[in-house]
Amino acid sequence: MGEKTIPMLPCQTLQPVLDFYTVLGFEVTFQQKSPNPYAVVERGGIQLHFFGMKQYEPTESYSSCYIRTDDVDGLHQTFRSRLKAAYGRIPSRGLPRIGPLKHTSHGVRQFLLTDPGGNCLRIGQQTSQDPHHRPAPEDTFSRALHHASLFADSRDDPAAAAKVIDRVLRIEDERPTPVQLFRLLALRADVADRLGDAATATTALARATAVRLTTQERDSVRDDLERLGELRG
Repeated sequence: MGEKTIPMLPCQTLQPVLDFYTVLGFEVTFQQKSPNPYAVVERGGIQLHFFGMKQYEPTESYSSCYIRTDDVDGLHQTFRSRLKAAYGRIPSRGLPRIGPLKHTSHGVRQFLLTDPGGNCLRIGQQTSQDPHHRPAPEDTFSRALHHASLFADSRDDPAAAAKVIDRVLRIEDERPTPVQLFRLLALRADVADRLGDAATATTALARATAVRLTTQERDSVRDDLERLGELRG
């Protein structure tokens, strides 16, 4: 069969969106101003269409699409490098922004990329044949990390993730393992940075850095260690 699905995404004006995708290595293959603003960008097997809407508000957008890749780590690194070269930094909040690379609870390693039009691209690589979300763990701290990660990296809601982590870290009659504590603090620093809360990000980063981990434990939290390295700047 020769069918192909192509997402059509809204934006207020085309040019900022096209400039953004050009930075990422996309090519603008079509553009028109009338009878309606419309454009196409392509990179490898990715093709995205955009249309202009004057009354559209990017910060209130729910537009999204999913992009499957067989090299999510490489694509993430390429996009981050290009964004840093163009903007002098890697944008992690506001519009546009790029999120960290994470393993999800539904068998995908992915990151979120949101363009100036407020469109969220979920870019991932399948790591399991089972697409269902894994059940939340029974353990208090693992369960909190599970839900906080969903809020932060699937729902793109860092404020909700922060509330989950703050609540569980206030528990006095249970103690997390070093790995659990490190991952919770690393995610707390990450979401604080996304929320523009520099003081909390600094505090959580310092607490995470102070957690003692074995070599094997450090290998198990490699993504979190890389994110903390980025936050240190």
